[in-house]
Amino acid sequence: MRQAAANWLELAERVFHYRRDQLTDTQTQQLQGAVGELKQRLRDKADASKLKLGAEALEHVLRDVGGRIYPTSSWVENVEFLLVAAIVILGIRAYFVQPFKIPTNSMWPTYYGKTTELDRPGEQPSLAAKIWRLATLGATHYSLTAPEDGELLLPVFSDGQPAFTQKNGRSLLLFPTINREYFFGVGDSETGITLPDSGASTEDFRYEPVLSEMLSQQANGSTLGDLVRKNYRDMALKHTTKNILIQGRTLPKDVFWLHTGRMVKKGEPIMSFDILTGDLLFVDRITYNFLPPKVGEGFVFHTRAIPKIGSDQYYVKRLVGTPGDTLEVRRSGELLSDGPKAKSAETAGQLFRNGRPIDGAAAFEKNARKDGLYPGYTASWDLAFGKTVTVPPNSFYAMGDNSPNSSDSRVWGYVPEKDVVGRPLFIYYPLTKRWGPAR
Repeated sequence: MRQAAANWLELAERVFHYRRDQLTDTQTQQLQGAVGELKQRLRDKADASKLKLGAEALEHVLRDVGGRIYPTSSWVENVEFLLVAAIVILGIRAYFVQPFKIPTNSMWPTYYGKTTELDRPGEQPSLAAKIWRLATLGATHYSLTAPEDGELLLPVFSDGQPAFTQKNGRSLLLFPTINREYFFGVGDSETGITLPDSGASTEDFRYEPVLSEMLSQQANGSTLGDLVRKNYRDMALKHTTKNILIQGRTLPKDVFWLHTGRMVKKGEPIMSFDILTGDLLFVDRITYNFLPPKVGEGFVFHTRAIPKIGSDQYYVKRLVGTPGDTLEVRRSGELLSDGPKAKSAETAGQLFRNGRPIDGAAAFEKNARKDGLYPGYTASWDLAFGKTVTVPPNSFYAMGDNSPNSSDSRVWGYVPEKDVVGRPLFIYYPLTKRWGPAR
């Protein structure tokens, strides 16, 4: 009862300070009298029954003078709570920690963008497995079954790319988006699978690697290029014309149907795979207000002041150069002279900073050795073999750990110092071995 009485006094104080310019003298006196009486009972350490009577008297006065402050309906309280929570969250996001989703695989395998996992033939996931993978990995399942018995045919355009048409769709059942429907033929029937449109999104889903992996498993180990060459050589192509929707325009396009040699039965899966979400992580926005970024750190930045990108997005790359640093990519076998420690760059495409192999991050060493999934650094664009760059003042040089598949400072130039947001702090989703402090 003492705690309840204290809560009533806190509410009365709030009502008084919110509404004292609207209260009459009589109402003010009633409120102050009821408050004074309850406070006195608290000071006198009155028993529960007397405290209850004092609180009920104060509540009666509050009902008369409280206006919109008291009493309030539950929905008003809920709205108020949500607004305060939103303000707190926005404040934290703006100044301390910001959630961020890895959009592409330019930092793979340190951070993952969208990736795919193909199901093996005869290993279709159960409904429970799909739900579990959706909850823990953000995995969206896609599958396509044969409409009848027959040979699987793969349609391609005249340039050898898989045939598709664009379709309007909804993301999260609400937001308009663009998808692609890719075709297959089985016997005399056609069927299709609807997938995210990689051409209309910055997110790094690509259909061709999924198709290539499926073909290598199921079409006698053939790649898409193998099938194109074999079908053209054997003159075994069926040719049709289909109306294809591309960028809002419907155009007739030639489609060539490649024989895969794979026989399927009605209801048998043609293709079955998951698209896994990119890593979700928290970005530390406060540290760089006090300490400068260090070479080797992953860092997040705005692209609004980078003309060659031409849009305002958040990117995450690894910092490889600070103002005054000279960077280059050397071929295998070029010597680094350092007295008795002279050594040779062991792999082609090793990244050097100020005349030495770059260090400061495990990813640098793994790329130098092409260790595990790390592919090594690619000499291209501004860092092609024989070229060097020197980072200008108030700028940084950024590169992706997945160098062969990264659009970074080699392509679009330097990151302005004022546009650096912060460093990756913690991967909180999906629930994989990468979960935990960011590397």
